[in-house]
Amino acid sequence: MGALKLKLNINEEKRYQTIEGFGASGAWWAQIVGNWTHEDPISGKPVRDRISELLFSKTEGIGLGIYRYNIGGGSKHSGRGTFSEPARATECFETAPGEYDWSRDAAAVYMMKSAVKNGADEVIFFVNSPIERLTQNGKTHLDKFPPFKENLKSKNYAAFAKYCLDVTEHFLNDGVPIKYVSPVNEPFWVWNGGQEGCHYRPKSCRKLFRVFVSEMDKRPNLKNVMLSGCENGDIRWFNKSYTRSVLSDPYIRTRLRGIDVHSYCLKMPIPFFNNRLAFLKRFAKYMKKKYPGVPVVMSEWTHMQGGRDSTMNSALVAASVIYEDLSIINAVSWQHWIAVSEVNYCDGLIYINLDSKTYEITKRYYVTGNFSKYIPEGAKRVEAHTVGGSLKTLAFIKDNECVSIVINESENRETLEIPKEYVGEKYIVTDESESLIEHTLNGAVVEISPKSVTTLILKKLS
Repeated sequence: MGALKLKLNINEEKRYQTIEGFGASGAWWAQIVGNWTHEDPISGKPVRDRISELLFSKTEGIGLGIYRYNIGGGSKHSGRGTFSEPARATECFETAPGEYDWSRDAAAVYMMKSAVKNGADEVIFFVNSPIERLTQNGKTHLDKFPPFKENLKSKNYAAFAKYCLDVTEHFLNDGVPIKYVSPVNEPFWVWNGGQEGCHYRPKSCRKLFRVFVSEMDKRPNLKNVMLSGCENGDIRWFNKSYTRSVLSDPYIRTRLRGIDVHSYCLKMPIPFFNNRLAFLKRFAKYMKKKYPGVPVVMSEWTHMQGGRDSTMNSALVAASVIYEDLSIINAVSWQHWIAVSEVNYCDGLIYINLDSKTYEITKRYYVTGNFSKYIPEGAKRVEAHTVGGSLKTLAFIKDNECVSIVINESENRETLEIPKEYVGEKYIVTDESESLIEHTLNGAVVEISPKSVTTLILKKLS
């Protein structure tokens, strides 16, 4: 136990962003898991249904409310391209221009609909590459040479938009709650193999987004669907030019919900480029100065360092990143890159074994649940900090409830005193020995365990 009580301070008068929710993408695990109809020995349900429940149900899982579905480029049908894993070669629905086979990509579609059934109320359709027939080289990624070549012919922008929005309209009519379409993913990168991808220059992004807006405006069924993007690939390279290309255009802004960023920040041999906080603050300063009030969406992150890690060490990295993105760049939503991982990599909330067709839940999953399960959609982030110690603290209010997230990265147990303006109801702990375990909060003091994430549920005293 810490020698002194730390005090939690919450200032509801100082308010920041409104939280839309938390989520993850189905690329590319959904193409695999969507076929796993065998029984889960614990729940007795098909494994695919149990995994969906664990991710998206508020009662049986961690209640992720956002699902990102990848509109594939069709490389699986042709066999063209070089991919690091078979699942990265995707299907597409088009069989000929304007003709579609909606039975394709069945496993991924099943997982998307299952996510919605379990509680996901926001679906984002995102694109890595246009379909093959529209690209320069007939593939969904570039050849190695020449680098930084745009693979989508400008004359095909309209056809690309029509295809994406035909797919969107089909699934919207099928009951999928699609709120956003993101046509451009990480446009700065070369994308010459490993997965589907397409390079764009900033001016091309602007032209393409204008084409999408024009096509969306022709479709009354899409009146409530917005564009999302450009999805910049690394917070250090947020690329003012890409941000400016879409946010400076009033026509695009009529259908653009904000600006999307990816919060990746790989370690590099140059110390300057490892200062993640400095780059976050630089981005936040730029947005506040140039585009005040424009929502920032953190649409992809994963650890990307080392192999599989199901421990609290990796979980605390994830918790710290979520904390920084919510508190520094004021992200209105936060999404993991993938929910499920089949590879030896430090990503995913759940790991799967392709041979045994089994799954393993990580501490990263439970820590995400400390946020996603308890911070309600529509909650407003307010100022919060602890007096003394090194705890990282967030607070969110909605109606008469306050949800506070407390991250303890140290090896020390701390004693935290909640503000006198609130009464504690319960606290939820994820640490080395507990995983989203709920406790009754008796009195005004709560014990914060070492290397933990704790969610406090408080009520404002009248």
